[in-house]
Amino acid sequence: MTRFSKFAIAAALALAAVACQDPVDKAAKARIFSPEDPPKVVASAAEKLPPEDVADNPRVARRILSMDAAEVTERLGPHAYKATVSSEWAGAPGTAPVKLSETRTFRAGPGGVSGDFHGVLENSRDQGLEVMRVGGKVYARNRYGTFRQRLRDRGMAERTRSELTGAIRDMDALFRGRIHLSPQGTVTHEGRTAWRYTVDLGPEGNTGTTPASLPGLIEPKGGRDETTKRRLAFFEHRTPKSLSGEVLVDASTSVVLKVRLDGRITVPASDAGGAAELRMVLDSALSEIGQDPRLQPPESFLPDADKPQGIADALDRFGIPRNKPEGADTGAAPGPSDEPGDDEGN
Repeated sequence: MTRFSKFAIAAALALAAVACQDPVDKAAKARIFSPEDPPKVVASAAEKLPPEDVADNPRVARRILSMDAAEVTERLGPHAYKATVSSEWAGAPGTAPVKLSETRTFRAGPGGVSGDFHGVLENSRDQGLEVMRVGGKVYARNRYGTFRQRLRDRGMAERTRSELTGAIRDMDALFRGRIHLSPQGTVTHEGRTAWRYTVDLGPEGNTGTTPASLPGLIEPKGGRDETTKRRLAFFEHRTPKSLSGEVLVDASTSVVLKVRLDGRITVPASDAGGAAELRMVLDSALSEIGQDPRLQPPESFLPDADKPQGIADALDRFGIPRNKPEGADTGAAPGPSDEPGDDEGN
């Protein structure tokens, strides 16, 4: 080894020793080799939210009203949830109102954010869905369909869990965060002490939420369709007119245990349509707190599929011949059980 090589090695070792003493490097190594942080929802569930501060602190009020189902399960443990949401649109005089009601049921098992759950959504138009997660495996179906296992769930089950149990959060957003709570002492619900609040329509202004700065909408080349115009006009010009009801908040966990809301929103006439009024009623309650529902997977279900069945597969299933180009094989079309080989494009 030459004298220059020995000198280079010694210099490199010296630099490495100095680098090890650099506070920036030490901090980086501490981050890399530190224990993994718990999920964000676990940290959120550990935050103290005094329910007695709800009436005077908009941030606490919005935090409690918008609490996600995962955090509720972390705070409360196993429970059952049921909500009924009714809406009625009234338009021009002489026109029949448009009504829709939906029922949401949800059962959470033990295990917190990663535990089992079962959710069902049904509405008065004979539509709905059902999602369950048991033992880490997800199954889903529409109202009258067959369960299909979802091995590549990609967060669908967690999103559905949040949407099913977020009725009060959605209604608060619809009323522009103007749910105002007035304390009325404590009551007992499901054997638990709860703070009772009456609801009215609060003033505009500081509602405890920070509006997001979103980019402007991209205009389509052919202009917006009429349905989109009416929907955007509603969200832009909606004006809450009245709101009443009550909310019960658990004294020990700050989880909303029961809700009754009845409110009205008006929309003035615009280029998108005439004036209209929306009435919404929400009834929801938690029950069976602390009771393990002992959820079981469905007795029968379809296996996960690489890709959904297309129109051609549906034609084959019902024996409807396809239109084939000249020169194509005119033999019987493959059955629905036939799968493409590895050399065929997916």
